[in-house]
Amino acid sequence: MTGDTTIVACPDCRTRNRVPDASTGLVQCAKCHRRLPWIVDATEDTFDNVVNTSKLPVIVDLWAPWCGPCRTVSPLLVELAEQYAGRLKLVKVNVDTAPSVQARFGVQGIPTFVLLQDGREIGRLVGAQPLEALRSWFDRTVAAAG
Repeated sequence: MTGDTTIVACPDCRTRNRVPDASTGLVQCAKCHRRLPWIVDATEDTFDNVVNTSKLPVIVDLWAPWCGPCRTVSPLLVELAEQYAGRLKLVKVNVDTAPSVQARFGVQGIPTFVLLQDGREIGRLVGAQPLEALRSWFDRTVAAAG
């Protein structure tokens, strides 16, 4: 991560793209125009801007580096973000370095996943889950929110 952008390699053409952490649009490859997975590490200082500017539903992954289940589910969340490129934004928040974000959501156990749409919480899932359960939760929750 470099400042307010993240470098993302396109899964199709492997072009390296500079993706803004906060934007109201969709992110796509500059060369082949494929939609890119949008994964951002947020801090206490950047969280509101990164989340509130998104027109896409946002999965907030509240995690910590010492948490085994967090490390287990992290690659699954990346895979979900890749499969749902253009349909969701994944925002990762380390609760050790962003305790105010953890407190804002009243998180007492990690990993916790909070699904936001237009800045408001529409769903929550606690604990490591298999990919299919994450996918099902996302689809069901977004559909129910309309």
